[in-house]
Amino acid sequence: MQFDLTEDQRAIQDMACKFTADAITPYAAEWDEKHIFPRDTIRAAAELGFGGIYVSEEAGGIGLGRLESAIIMEAMAYGCPSTSAFISIHNMTAWMIDRFGSQAVKDKYLPALVPMEKMGSYCLTEAGAGSDAAALKTKAVRDGDDYVVTGSKQFISGGGENEVYVVMVRTGEDGPKGISCLVIEKDMPGVSFGAQEKKLGWHSQPTAQVNFDGVRVPAENLVGAEGDGFKIAMVGLDGGRLNIGACSLGGAQRCLDEAINYTKDRKQFGQAIAEFQATQFTLADMETELQAARSLLYTAAVKVTENAPDKTRFAAMAKRFATDTGSSVVDRALQLHGGYGYLQDYPIERFWRDLRVHSILEGTNQVMRMIVARDMLRQ
Repeated sequence: MQFDLTEDQRAIQDMACKFTADAITPYAAEWDEKHIFPRDTIRAAAELGFGGIYVSEEAGGIGLGRLESAIIMEAMAYGCPSTSAFISIHNMTAWMIDRFGSQAVKDKYLPALVPMEKMGSYCLTEAGAGSDAAALKTKAVRDGDDYVVTGSKQFISGGGENEVYVVMVRTGEDGPKGISCLVIEKDMPGVSFGAQEKKLGWHSQPTAQVNFDGVRVPAENLVGAEGDGFKIAMVGLDGGRLNIGACSLGGAQRCLDEAINYTKDRKQFGQAIAEFQATQFTLADMETELQAARSLLYTAAVKVTENAPDKTRFAAMAKRFATDTGSSVVDRALQLHGGYGYLQDYPIERFWRDLRVHSILEGTNQVMRMIVARDMLRQ
């Protein structure tokens, strides 16, 4: 039982799977094709508690751990990785406010964020600060009871649509120690947005540059203390990496299931192609690698929940392995479908496009290797 889900976790999984089957899977292809942002479906997920999965119960969330969150994200990604990932990012922003914010900032934002009446974006990346996130330039200068914020953030999920932006800004010296975290609202004067990005995948969620031109932000919107922003951003990413890995697991599981059904039905050379040993070996490898990735990710999720000393290393390993494995499994599922896998009539190509970005965001998989190696060599 140590390596299995509890009854409560299975009940959460069943609820998320049923919601996905009813509310996400039948519509995901249309969302992708027409670039529809499914606000109503996302708010329906919040009615199940999925807008504040690991926000504390005192703050209105459902107070679950990171394993339960991973289970939910994996289940929803079975229908649409793009939509599941969007909900993950919202959860990360709400949790950061709950975990590090003052009572005033919690009271101001969490009552609307948890039910997803308002939605949250995480703003760290800039045009000149991607993997080198500590080099960010967006500046916040204290002026009386406000900070005046100037700069831009790049590749922001929810950009232009979401109402709340948790933004990493420079309030002090160069490097990580000069970074702070502010909550900025969409309607504050000086906030503007670039055009919606034209992306390979993730079509069901908006992505845009977010610009700040002398935006006056109340000082009470500071999350944590001045200089804590980079630490807060990195702690938030431990959970975000687990969730994006879980989205890869869910998408890959869907494509593996589709491949099993297709190869049993598709006949060539007088028999189902599932009867050929080459097909069976491919399916066996896909299943083995997916189960291994899931086991590592679930282990990492427990470590993050329990604040284990090696939680960041395990989150990085799990993110790297689950996203690489997920994309590899989907690619082989597409190959098993042959030419049909390349058509939009089948779901495989959508998952192939959606999962590709998972090895880039929340820290590239190359940076994940750096985190793991540095932690190993530090000991």
